[in-house]
Amino acid sequence: MNSSEIQPPGFDRIRIGECIVTLSSREVEVVGARRPRRLTPKALGVLRVLLRQPGRVVTRDELFAEVWPDTLPTNDVLTQAVTQLRKAFSHDEDNGQAYIETIAKTGYRLLMPVQVLDDVQTPAPALADDEAEDAPAVIAAAPVPAEVSRRRWRHVRRRVLLALGVVMLMALVVMTALLLRRTPASSSPVDAAVENGTRVIGSPQRPYRLITATSGFETYPTLSPDGSLVAYEGANEDGNGGGAIKVQTSGNAPARQLLVPPAGAVDRFPNWSPDGREIAFARFSADGGCQVLVASATGGALRQATRCDGTELLSFDWTPDGRGLVFGSMVGRYAHRGIRVLDLGSGQWRALDYGVDQDDFDYAPRYSPDGQWLVFVRNPQLGDLWRVPANGGTPERLTNEAAELRGWAWLDDGRTIVFGRRVDSEARLYYLDVERRTLRDAGLDDAQWPAVSRRGGMLAFVHRRAQFGVFKVPMQGNGEPERLFASSGRDGQPMAAPDGRQLVFTSDRSGSFALWWADMQRPDSLRPIEGLRPEARQAPDWSADSRQLLVVGRDEHGRTVVYEIAPRDERLQPLPVPGEQPLQALYGATPEQLLVVERDADQRIRLSLYDRSVQPWRRLGSVDGVSQARFDRSTGRVLFTRLAASGLWSADAVLSPASVQQISDDRPSRWRYRAWTVAGSNAIGYLGTSTACGTTLIRIQAGHEQPEHCLDTQRLSAGNGLSASADGHDLFVAMAVSDGADIGVMRLPERAPALFPAFSKLLLFKGNGPS
Repeated sequence: MNSSEIQPPGFDRIRIGECIVTLSSREVEVVGARRPRRLTPKALGVLRVLLRQPGRVVTRDELFAEVWPDTLPTNDVLTQAVTQLRKAFSHDEDNGQAYIETIAKTGYRLLMPVQVLDDVQTPAPALADDEAEDAPAVIAAAPVPAEVSRRRWRHVRRRVLLALGVVMLMALVVMTALLLRRTPASSSPVDAAVENGTRVIGSPQRPYRLITATSGFETYPTLSPDGSLVAYEGANEDGNGGGAIKVQTSGNAPARQLLVPPAGAVDRFPNWSPDGREIAFARFSADGGCQVLVASATGGALRQATRCDGTELLSFDWTPDGRGLVFGSMVGRYAHRGIRVLDLGSGQWRALDYGVDQDDFDYAPRYSPDGQWLVFVRNPQLGDLWRVPANGGTPERLTNEAAELRGWAWLDDGRTIVFGRRVDSEARLYYLDVERRTLRDAGLDDAQWPAVSRRGGMLAFVHRRAQFGVFKVPMQGNGEPERLFASSGRDGQPMAAPDGRQLVFTSDRSGSFALWWADMQRPDSLRPIEGLRPEARQAPDWSADSRQLLVVGRDEHGRTVVYEIAPRDERLQPLPVPGEQPLQALYGATPEQLLVVERDADQRIRLSLYDRSVQPWRRLGSVDGVSQARFDRSTGRVLFTRLAASGLWSADAVLSPASVQQISDDRPSRWRYRAWTVAGSNAIGYLGTSTACGTTLIRIQAGHEQPEHCLDTQRLSAGNGLSASADGHDLFVAMAVSDGADIGVMRLPERAPALFPAFSKLLLFKGNGPS
């Protein structure tokens, strides 16, 4: 399924007044603005409702019912969404009031004319090889004889007319198919663009339903082959705590527990077999033991497939014939670098012969529906999707994100992948056309860990609705966490300056994702840093004098850039970092030395030390396979985590190879590689969780761990960045104010019936209505 099959390109861009809105990316282009302005999902939801009825007053009650159907929102959330819309549409001389009018005590009205932009204004999709053969040729600008030119023109004209005939026939096929499905047509091009095949997410007509509704967490769904049943990880019902595998229909029937784990054990990662008769899952015991087990889908006939003691980031899936399991890289007692297949009948392993480096960790391998390819996530901390032939060969990168990927699955067409990715302050689902390398937002808020049925066209996913706030937490004693700068937004990555006064953090509290600055002694000083779109993968870093900080962000062209910011003076300057793709930037031992985690042209990730006093910058040293780094000013050490292993390493300030040593074997874990910080002289603070405490702190000092300390019994901490005060007395942490995860289920967009097989792969997908 390519991008046009998911959404007709002409129905994605709408002109509103002098602005152009791209619905799929939630971006607003304003004349004279340096870069597009991005809307929040809720602001876009409000805009969609207003777009259906331009010029007419839409009441607050209508907007609440459409955009916030399952909550009891206050007027503030709607006001905030409208404010963000006006800010997105505003020019230098106005505040967006000319676009959206407030009707006192009633609602809002869209004032500007609306026009759907046609296909001519969007780039033509790339042609597949077999389509290119019949496409009109591009004539080179070389001189040719007039008669040859005329013959060529007649030939091209015949081909164009033939192509137009094919297009008209295809249009007739699509229209016939849509009529057969009895789908009501949109009343206008604007309606078609607003509806876009699926309903507004958050409206009563949203395309998915939540089949769980508890106060806890339901995660890692898997669907039976026909899509009628969902298995997932939920709370153990026997009172022992921990998790168990639950099974229920994709409707609203009560769930049943597959098995009762032994006391202290947790069952995780269910995976349905291709024939629907069995479910494979992992069982983790309190002593660190791990088993991959297979049970019948009714809960009987339990047997062990393999052991996985001491593993981390365990991943596995069924082979297409159901006779084996394919595993990603494993660590622990049964460690193996790369992908391998376990034959369940004989217990024999077969390693896949393909290119994998010592710093690579390959996660979540899955066969394509036709069994020809294996796709996997390489280095999930800063991950991308890769594929390799099912029998081995040369890996090929499919995405170029270096992102925090949150699960993925094949669609049954064998050419489309749906995957979760963290974007700004939320996780969203995207469709990837594997052959054309095109992406399309799936239009689902707060969605991750997708699963797709092998047939039946069903999609399940985790819908996590977390809100995080910034807290100041005492590291010692029994002091209570203190929330800073309350809002209804999502705050994260709080970084305190060495002076003990300044704090920066990322947040969507204003309606758009931004970096915020405040003098903690003057709470009213809180404001966003304008002109910057920060990346959420790594936190900013302060200079030793607290005057400047380094932030990785995106420029107006979407390229990754390192910015140096003086937040008090509101000065922002891009830096000429010579690396291919900078992922994190830190100040080194001197202001002229910068540490940069970067990905090079060969897709290798490394930590480099640069001297920026010369042009171009000179690389002084590097360490391969680094996922995150911190500079400890109290000791002059560089501390870092690695892609291919858990634990913590250190090196001297110039990254000399002889100085590299491991100072912790298993903390931080690979999945929580950002949940640590320098916390005082020669000490590291690492955040975790336990059955008795929402957020725990472990202090690592001189290579030894102090006993675990509970910071907050209820709240879970975010895992994407924290900091400590210069004296090591306080931590600044993003913790959940409200949290929970449910399983959502929906039908995937379906193809129109293929009346003519030769054209079937060209027919558009059309989304379903509510499930």
